[in-house]
Amino acid sequence: MHPFAQIDPKHPVLIAGPTASGKSALAMDIARRFDSVIINADALQVYDCWRVLTARPGVEDTENVAHALYGTVGRTQEYSVGHWLRDVARILKITDRHAIIVGGTGLYLSSIVNGLADIPKVSHEVRKTCDTRFQLHGLAALIKDLERVDRATLAGIDRQNPARVRRAWEVYHGTGYGLAYWHKNQSKPLIMADKANLFVVEAPKDWLNTRIATRLNNMIAGGALDECRAALSNWQPDLPSSQAIGAKSLISYLNGEMTLDAATAAAALATRQYAKRQRSWFRARMVNWQTVNLSTDPSG
Repeated sequence: MHPFAQIDPKHPVLIAGPTASGKSALAMDIARRFDSVIINADALQVYDCWRVLTARPGVEDTENVAHALYGTVGRTQEYSVGHWLRDVARILKITDRHAIIVGGTGLYLSSIVNGLADIPKVSHEVRKTCDTRFQLHGLAALIKDLERVDRATLAGIDRQNPARVRRAWEVYHGTGYGLAYWHKNQSKPLIMADKANLFVVEAPKDWLNTRIATRLNNMIAGGALDECRAALSNWQPDLPSSQAIGAKSLISYLNGEMTLDAATAAAALATRQYAKRQRSWFRARMVNWQTVNLSTDPSG
């Protein structure tokens, strides 16, 4: 039996899962059954510069099933979870289709059913100070500062993710309160958890690592280097869009700093590490979501 055979079609479907776990193909399967629109919940698939490198749905998929919020944001454009929630709210308001929201960005998916903190805008000066500190002293300096002033927030974020650490530092120094404080006073959920079909894809390590290696080789063969080459002349490594897994390694290859084999190996390692962090995040924060193991389900 298909793992989603008991979906209530009156309610939207939310699917979380680590990279390369097959969640997008699963969303396509469900969408064909329910005449759904698939809404992206991946913070990097929103950027128009990365189709191959972020494994966005292909042309055939988007022609056969309605998709939204894929490749809609420019490479240098500011785009946050708040922007994403507003875009999702707009789509849900105007569409008459059943909605499937799928992706690997846990913060996006949790915010839609848990609400989002209304954090005051951080000034340009604070962000510039953070950027300077990061460039001069590295991520460790920001973490050390947060350990001193905002341990509550630091305990709840991925310390290996520069964007998350920098955001935490900026919010504390820009507002006087940490992200943990603001999250206690967050907005109402866009979708109530008891009015949604909530699923998280469980991906065994060895099974997923094999899929990651295969997909990365296909990306290299399918144009990932061309995408990186197009970004090379104005490459800004600290942009949110530049955090696409594998991009920095392939850029290093194009700059003559690594061999292609070394760049591919580094990209594969970064992808495995990212998947590990995703799995840990989902296990800790999506305990009430139904798990689905596609590695043992022939329909997945």
